[in-house]
Amino acid sequence: MSEGTIARPVAARRGLNAVGTRLDRYASGTFILPAVLIILAFSIFPLVASLYVSLTRIKFAQGGIDFTFVGLDNYAKLLVGIDHEHFLGVLGNPSVIGFAAGLGVAAALVWWIARYIRGGATVFGLVGRIVALIGISALVWLAVETLSSGGRPGTMVVTFVYVFVGVAVQYLLGLVLALLASQHLPGRRFFRVVFLLPMMITPVGVAYLFRMLTDTSKGPLYPVWSFIGLADTSWVTNPWGARIAVMIGDIWQWTPFLFIVLLAALESQSVEPVEAAVVDGASRWQIFRSITFPQLLPVASTIVLIRVIEAFKIVDLPNV
Repeated sequence: MSEGTIARPVAARRGLNAVGTRLDRYASGTFILPAVLIILAFSIFPLVASLYVSLTRIKFAQGGIDFTFVGLDNYAKLLVGIDHEHFLGVLGNPSVIGFAAGLGVAAALVWWIARYIRGGATVFGLVGRIVALIGISALVWLAVETLSSGGRPGTMVVTFVYVFVGVAVQYLLGLVLALLASQHLPGRRFFRVVFLLPMMITPVGVAYLFRMLTDTSKGPLYPVWSFIGLADTSWVTNPWGARIAVMIGDIWQWTPFLFIVLLAALESQSVEPVEAAVVDGASRWQIFRSITFPQLLPVASTIVLIRVIEAFKIVDLPNV
């Protein structure tokens, strides 16, 4: 057998190996490309369509819909508003309590940044915290000004109050209920199921439920409202009464979500650190502050973020 005859199979094998290596290199991208294209089509197209619609004025004409391109007029109307009433609201005269609340929040934020600097700050971390300080301070100032005498909060302030107050109450109630349900108390299995019932109701059902409960004229709680002298009072005629009713309904429905997640996180924690702390003479508050709560922070931050995002997207409860 000649050397040329031996060289040809070797060269062929090398060529096949090169082709196989190239196919292996691009195989993962080739297989995942259709899914990526489908996801992009279903995410980018609605985004582009929404941006286009935001630059137009829609009129329902006979036989169809009329789109008129108006540029940035819709955004200008959102910022400036109609008759000087925009989404920031109308500023008022802050009271002493408002000033004290604003100064307290500002002092807490400055202490937070100072503590971060003492603990070894990085440039990006410090810049991020300063930006957060400016943003939170601006929101607090806006809330104090618009909620004061003579002021009127806009949609932005009302939304932030609704989101942060509602999520904070949901988290506190969920944490307390999770701590109670994790104890060896009689009937805890029954209450675990009962606490989850509100989350099984649709938001529209919750909205109609609280609409009937807050009906002081002929609702199921009419005897209670009549007994306490509120039979002629309507939650709907008072703007903040309607907002509080919506907030209570949302808290009632979504507290079980935080409860079940925090309960699972509590029951998955190791008992050795707690037992060691008990042997060392630590109190229940010290155990919770130094052991239990720090271990809950990763889970707590995740579910709070989820609830904040969902709270900003609420539509059904206020509209019903």
